[in-house]
Amino acid sequence: MQHTTLMKKEDLDKRFQHRWVLVDARGATLGRLASQVAKILMGKHKPNYTPHVDVGDYVVVINAKEIKVTGKKSEQKIYYHYSRYPGGLRSWTFSEMIERHPTKPIEEAVRNMLPKTVLGRRMLKKLKTYAGPEHPHQIQNPTAIRL
Repeated sequence: MQHTTLMKKEDLDKRFQHRWVLVDARGATLGRLASQVAKILMGKHKPNYTPHVDVGDYVVVINAKEIKVTGKKSEQKIYYHYSRYPGGLRSWTFSEMIERHPTKPIEEAVRNMLPKTVLGRRMLKKLKTYAGPEHPHQIQNPTAIRL
């Protein structure tokens, strides 16, 4: 009988290297792109996926300001920030958020799809988002994929 082998943290350096993946968000739907990016960050696309070990890849998302949402979400989707002071609740619609902080919607969507643990926060650090087509990670030679 065959058993699935799980990676140990010690084997991570010896048998495994994190790759760099380049994703172009131009014209992509926010939720569909975020779910695929979260899958890559967690390492679920690899045969050696282990839930308790960070085996995922680095993801560079470019053209974040050109992400799309369906229906009326650009006016109805609301992002909140609460400073924990009375009257400190701030809110922005999706279109306002894209104007102010073009990378935030993708980062928030991916963050909500990752585990809410220390491991999830470590995975989120491997996400690099940029509003335009330029990024400073050419030296890592990221592999461009189409989602």
